[in-house]
Amino acid sequence: MVDPNNLKEILHNISKKIIIPSFGNITSNQISYKNEKDIVTEIDFAVELELSISLPKLIKNANFIGEEIYAKNPSILKYYLSDNFCWTVDPIDGTKNFAKSKDRFAVMVALTKNKKILQSFIYKPITEEFMYADNTATYFNNKKIKLNKNTEIENSIGSISTKYWDESKKTKLLAIKDKFRSINSYGSIGCEYFDIALGKRDFALLSRLHPWDHIPGVFIIRQAGGHDCHFNKEEYIFYEDSKNLVVSNSQKLSNKILNLIGEE
Repeated sequence: MVDPNNLKEILHNISKKIIIPSFGNITSNQISYKNEKDIVTEIDFAVELELSISLPKLIKNANFIGEEIYAKNPSILKYYLSDNFCWTVDPIDGTKNFAKSKDRFAVMVALTKNKKILQSFIYKPITEEFMYADNTATYFNNKKIKLNKNTEIENSIGSISTKYWDESKKTKLLAIKDKFRSINSYGSIGCEYFDIALGKRDFALLSRLHPWDHIPGVFIIRQAGGHDCHFNKEEYIFYEDSKNLVVSNSQKLSNKILNLIGEE
């Protein structure tokens, strides 16, 4: 296991060196597109490069999977099936917010081995807030936290992904939006996971499930006492290609959401 304070120091130093000096100063020639729709900045690449150098020093022979590296070499996902430790990194979750000088973005990191999540970390560069989870619990700024389990649909605040659903599920999901107290997206799932763990939000309904977007946050929610499952009620398995996930503050709320969309 890695000392979370060492991780925090690495993330803090990279933030001060690369992220903070660039915040509010991104120019158009530093932005490009991948998959013809998702933006990426030079800062994403720079942060990922720094992490690819720093993190493997903490554990010898550890593999490394980064969002931007994956875009060039999808075969790296095979690392999840090896017997080695593996780091998974989203260098800037919420790139569009970052590029527009909005503060809802985060750096996300997870450590896995033998198909198990061992630790995960989310760091918010602007506020310097740090959350992590291990086999004991979830911690916010080094203090153990447990979820506040509001389980009433009508009082629940969360997000429903608007991309990548098949048409039948998209129709169902659009039909239930008004059942909740509030539906809104931060544009950074890492920041949403952060606030679900803190009890400021209650759930997220997700379609596409890239591991760097969800391993850190799902583990944080699990270890804080929350719940995750696919629409078939099986929990998220990060090393398999999957989609359609409910992450919430409790199994009770997850079941109510599944019942609402007719998937229970």
